[in-house]
Amino acid sequence: MFEEYDVIVVGAGHAGSEAAAAAANLGSKVLMITMNMQTIGQMSCNPAMGGIAKGQIVREIDAMGGYSGIVSDETMIQFRMLNKSKGPAMWSPRSQNDRMLFAAKWRDMLEHTQNLDFYQDMVKELIIKDNKVCGVITGLGNEIKAKAVIVTSGTFLNGVIHIGEKQLGGGRVGEKAATGITEQLVAFGFEADRLKTGTPPRIDSRSLDYSKMEEQKGDEVIPGFSYLDTKKIIPSEQRSCFITYTNQEVHDNLRLGFDRSPMFQGRIEGRGPRYCPSIEDKINRFADKERHQLFVEPEGFSTVEIYVNGFSTSLPEDVQVKALRTVPGFEHCKFFRPGYAIEYDYFPPTQLTNTLETKPIENLFFAGQINGTTGYEEAACQGLMAGINAHQKVKGLAPVILKRSEAYIGVLIDDLINKGTDEPYRMFTSRAEYRMLLRQDNADMRLTELSYRLGLASQERMDKVIEKVEGVKKARNIINTMNVDGAEINPYLETIQSSPIDEKQKAAKVLLRPNVALKPMMDYIPALAEALQPFNDDIIEQTEVQTKYEQYIIKEEELVNKMAFLENKEIPASFDFNKLSSISTEARQKFIKIKPHTLGQASRISGVSPSDVQILMIHLAR
Repeated sequence: MFEEYDVIVVGAGHAGSEAAAAAANLGSKVLMITMNMQTIGQMSCNPAMGGIAKGQIVREIDAMGGYSGIVSDETMIQFRMLNKSKGPAMWSPRSQNDRMLFAAKWRDMLEHTQNLDFYQDMVKELIIKDNKVCGVITGLGNEIKAKAVIVTSGTFLNGVIHIGEKQLGGGRVGEKAATGITEQLVAFGFEADRLKTGTPPRIDSRSLDYSKMEEQKGDEVIPGFSYLDTKKIIPSEQRSCFITYTNQEVHDNLRLGFDRSPMFQGRIEGRGPRYCPSIEDKINRFADKERHQLFVEPEGFSTVEIYVNGFSTSLPEDVQVKALRTVPGFEHCKFFRPGYAIEYDYFPPTQLTNTLETKPIENLFFAGQINGTTGYEEAACQGLMAGINAHQKVKGLAPVILKRSEAYIGVLIDDLINKGTDEPYRMFTSRAEYRMLLRQDNADMRLTELSYRLGLASQERMDKVIEKVEGVKKARNIINTMNVDGAEINPYLETIQSSPIDEKQKAAKVLLRPNVALKPMMDYIPALAEALQPFNDDIIEQTEVQTKYEQYIIKEEELVNKMAFLENKEIPASFDFNKLSSISTEARQKFIKIKPHTLGQASRISGVSPSDVQILMIHLAR
């Protein structure tokens, strides 16, 4: 019934979808196996993409030729660029999306991807011979051969749903859990553990009083995520989100259910996400806070379903109802479904190489929540890299590894494989030491050429990058050579309380002032506007960022170059770490377990000190 595939992808969430698309677009024959063809690319939790650091990841996925940015752009109901009051390293795109359109668009794009087949079934076992994966066995007993397998199981591995004192087996509400794989891999010698995540109630919008909430509109300018010319929503057609707050009465009502809470009564073993705690965890840990912010987010254009962001909970249903009905605007709210917690298996990611291939079993790759991450974006980028590297491996090609100085994706994978995680890992801008280089505006300039050489990014993408790079070079030359005088620019400087100029200055020098922006300058200086008229908004923004932050960018590039020795100094695969008798026992154990490929990687392993790295360096020199 089945032919042999190059790559089998187990699971069809964000990680699985990106993995399948990447491997197939590179030329591998791919089979995606999912337990439900109706939930491909589904947004299991909040109906949004991007956000702080996550938006940068979506843009990096897009720059590499992945699908997440396109799907997000073409299904968004609202767009906002977060952190615009801060420097460009912190700007982060975020979209609210139509949940149903999002999944439909993902399926449509995957069905139009060549080399990609689909099959609906549960994978219960991997076929492993001589420490090498050779395929899968499904719940129906089908044996399907493959040269590589990527497991993207999300929250489905032995998933258990908790609502108060009720426990249900499942990977998502209404969907059964996946069994068999964890037990097989643990028997093979893998380490597995449990994590927890949660989701809030879904509410009928018609039962809410929005007059008691603060409206949060979308931006007037919508660049979106994709560097391609995607079809985006018209600003005036965006759906608003709303903000409301809990209060002491809400907190008191929630506390009434603590004696039936699965979290406080010890029925949940796994640790939940630190930066997205449940509402009961918030009021327990931050008892001094009088209120907590809630975001009221529409689920789509044509549905009345509402996602209550900030009210994730596993308390009993009656407690959820009583507490939520004391939130301003929710006094008469009607539930579509209660919130719940879900506990699931994951495999600590120190068991992976930097290609996301497992160390114990060759050609077996893990991506997404199976590696301990949380969030669509973190899962999707792992799927992209696992799909690329699975293809490269089965075709006998060199692996693709993004450095920490090249992408947030590189930071995420490096963190996971070197430091591991015992709680759901979430990306933040603070995790990146080179975040001035890893801005959302330049992901295409950082990554598209690499992806184009691989054969993943299209010629259209590469042409756009070349046009952008050349355009920025020309635009910067214009502002570096054009003089502006006070008669033209001083009226603008006066509007932003900046001191006037007395003599002609280069436009670039004026642009270096705080609060001065290039577009308003063009409004006051006709010659500048005429000279820059051929360039689009993306080039204008890039010109301004590169000019204003040039010295910061140069300093980070110098730091990257200084660290290049450590990053490039390879540790032979045959190196015996037991010979390092003078380093700490913890460092030796970590080196033996993780088997770092370079000195740079060794230096970032938790528990390894600079002196341990120096001793390792001396031994390598010998």
